[in-house]
This record gives sequence, C-alpha cells and structure tokens, in this order.
Amino acid sequence: MIFERIAPEQHDTLDGVPEPSETPRLVGHAQAAAMLTSAYRFGKLPHALILAGPVGIGKATLAFHLAHHLLKHPAFSQAPDALAVPDRASSLFRQIATGAHPSVLHLTRPANDKTKSFKTVVTVDEIRKVSRFLSLTSHDGSYRIVIVDPADDMNINAANALLKNLEEPPARTLFILIVHAPGSLLPTIRSRCQMVRLTPLDAEDLMSVLQGIEPPPPEEPAARAALAERAGGSARNAILLTQYGGLEIAAALDALVGARKSDVNSAYRLAEAVGGRDQAIQFDIFNRHALDLLSNGASEAALAGDLARAKTLSDTWHEALNAISETDTYNLDKKQHALTMIDRLNSVMRM
Repeated sequence: MIFERIAPEQHDTLDGVPEPSETPRLVGHAQAAAMLTSAYRFGKLPHALILAGPVGIGKATLAFHLAHHLLKHPAFSQAPDALAVPDRASSLFRQIATGAHPSVLHLTRPANDKTKSFKTVVTVDEIRKVSRFLSLTSHDGSYRIVIVDPADDMNINAANALLKNLEEPPARTLFILIVHAPGSLLPTIRSRCQMVRLTPLDAEDLMSVLQGIEPPPPEEPAARAALAERAGGSARNAILLTQYGGLEIAAALDALVGARKSDVNSAYRLAEAVGGRDQAIQFDIFNRHALDLLSNGASEAALAGDLARAKTLSDTWHEALNAISETDTYNLDKKQHALTMIDRLNSVMRM
C-alpha cells in the first residue's frame, strides 16, 4: 500500500511514516485514553495536559485523537465513552491532518529559511500565535485545542510566553503539551497542567504499529524480540533501527567506545556514514546514542556509588548536548562533530 502524506512535514518526519496528525489508529494507551474521554464526558477535562513519556510511543497521536474526539462530539455530555476513531475520508480528519482546522493550533519547530531545514527550538514567535488563535471565536462553539510538540524544545522566552497563556485560558480551551522529559519544563508550567504519564509500547503493540509501515518488521520471533528490546517500546526507535541503519550505527559506536585503544580508521568511517549531506537522520541517531551511552554510564556509576565518575559523565553529557545544538544552529561540519564526539566518549568512558 502506497502511503500518501497529507500532513505538513516536521523536523522529525520520516519517509513513508505518517505524522501523528494523520495517523488514524491509536495503538496502546487505552487506560489514558479512557481517563481523558471520561473526564470530558463529565465536564471535568482540565484546561491543560502534559502527555509525558519517551520519544516515539504515540503521545502526539493521542493528542490529535483527543482533539478529533472533542471536535466530533462538541456536546460533552453526549460524547461516547470510547475515543472516537478518525475516518480518513472525513473532512474533519483531513482538516486536522493538514493543519487547516480553525480550532486546532499545532506548534512545533518552525522552518529555518537559512539552512533550508528546521530550527532547533520552538521559538517565541511560534508561541505568540496562541494569543491570536485564542482571540478568535470558535466557529461552532467547540473546543479550541493548542498542541505544543514537543514542549521540551521551547526556549526560555517561548516557555515564559506560554506560561502567560496558561494562567488565564478562555473557556473551552485545551492545551496539550507533548513532553519527553517533564523535568525540562518550567515548574510553573508543570504546576498549571495535569500530568498524564504514558508508558512505552509492549512488544505486541510495537509490532502492530510496525505492521502498517514498509518494510514490515522481521518474521523471526528472536529478531522481533531483539528489536522490541532495543527499541525500548518506541515505534520511532524501531523504525530508525531497522530502516535508517540505527542498529549498525549503534554497534559501530559501541565498538569504538568499548575498544581498548583508538581505531582511527573505524572512527573516520563512522563519521563519514553519519555526517554526509543527506544523512540528517543518521546523524541524529548517532547523537542520540552517544547521549544514551553517557547517561546510562552516569546512572550505573551513581548506583555503584562512584559519584565522581557519575558527575564526570553527567558533565560530559551536558557538553555533548551543547555541541549537538551548536552544530545544528550554526551548520557546523558534521563529520568533524562526529569525530570529536567519538573522542569525547573515548576519553570519559575508558576512565
């Protein structure tokens, strides 16, 4: 089946994979969905939600499905218990998916005209769209829904601007913040939202998501189990691992870090593989795995009581994150970044 994209491309769009706004089927998170539809039916839906959980587990998909539910059933007392299943052929589905529905505002990283890609943060200019959006009267008296995806990406000016909107929202307004790490948000934002924590997909649900994407997941049970474990319950991680060389990139970086001495040739080959002109996704996989190695190492050191090593690894994690941000922001040489990152990992992981 050929996939036809109707949603605008985002900073994290994957070829052949639907955006959350155009995904008609929600897999997993039945308990959270039931809690939200029940709250709506009894008129107790809060004005702001944080959907928190790891990347790629369906948080944004749930957000758009909830928006669809509210707009399909504007009379909350007559809304069904179950979350409405979108009909791809309906005008409501297509309006939401294409970003054309007047009652849904989806805020994410904007395009960067200079680099012909996307900015690395959700900017204050994006958040300022909220005030104008809320100043307009809903065409049918239904909810107005603001989805910030992900809210982790807001810079401090954007976060402060959003806080002002959260303090005195108009009636029948719902803010949904998609959040990978709740601790990254301002405490004042967290205190004004109801937290809904979503868990990673189990192996069965994960394979169900992957069945609808080309190519499908492996047939062998052992290979499926290995993929599910490595993906950590994230459909996005599973796709990156199987379709974008994620398994090979992670294995190559693990080998370089685990070796007793530096392998310059292998380091250059990996840098070439992830730092090319059309290798943005591979570059992101490399960086994410490097950060995971540091964060996992810091956690293990802390649990073992080696607080000095834990601090060193934690400090290096922050340095690496800053280096990633600077490389994206200033369009620096990605191959050189990868080589520097490998050297940084070798220096601290072998201590």
